[in-house]
Amino acid sequence: MKYEGYLVDLDGTMYSGNTVIDGAIDFIDRLNRNGIPYVFLTNNATKTQQEAAQKLIDMGFDIHPETLYTSAMATAAYLENEQPGARIHVIGSESLKSTLAESGFTLADADVDYVVMGLDREINYDKLSRGALLIAEGAKLISTNPDRKFPTEAGLVPGNGSLVSVLASTTGVEPIVIGKPEGIILEAAVSTLGLPKDRVLLVGDNYDTDIRTGLDNGVHTLHVNTGVTPAEEVKKQERQPEYMIDHLKEWSVK
Repeated sequence: MKYEGYLVDLDGTMYSGNTVIDGAIDFIDRLNRNGIPYVFLTNNATKTQQEAAQKLIDMGFDIHPETLYTSAMATAAYLENEQPGARIHVIGSESLKSTLAESGFTLADADVDYVVMGLDREINYDKLSRGALLIAEGAKLISTNPDRKFPTEAGLVPGNGSLVSVLASTTGVEPIVIGKPEGIILEAAVSTLGLPKDRVLLVGDNYDTDIRTGLDNGVHTLHVNTGVTPAEEVKKQERQPEYMIDHLKEWSVK
């Protein structure tokens, strides 16, 4: 089947850490040559749209910043719909904070409506304690993504979902999850392509996030065995992706 648009994951699909995955640049080049639109759909909330795009450009990808859609952007869009101008406490990177501040939200450490948590590589006990206390006072908990682990050049390391689970366990409050596999981020990304979902293919390496996003929300999926979930684990799942390959160079976009 020929697809008219693509949603493409980053970590584990395009690159691992700072290393380009074999066949990834060629895959994007083929989409470009054939005039096929695509959006990079990433659960990574540690970078702004421009920063995420610049990493790809520096690696040799021929892309434009507008092709990036991050869970930080989806979180901002969700909050704009739910409570414009809300007061929020952010546990996460400076880029996540700037994305939310630029969307009109007030960043604060007290009397907040939401605690928003994204991957924080400088997480500590004080940050987790502050978040737990604010939630106990009535703030809603938002997780930019549920990834419990993600691939690096050294191996798999803890993701945002693992850290958010500390707050959920402490407070008994389950987070509102924005990123994959939730439909919130998928619908927003598909709308930027301007295509019906049955003409779009989602490409990713993580069954629990990438593949489930498609399975749960009506988009066909292509699992690439270059990241989090190995083929043998995917094959054990009750629901299977439409396609599975070892490397993107095996996939024809025509």
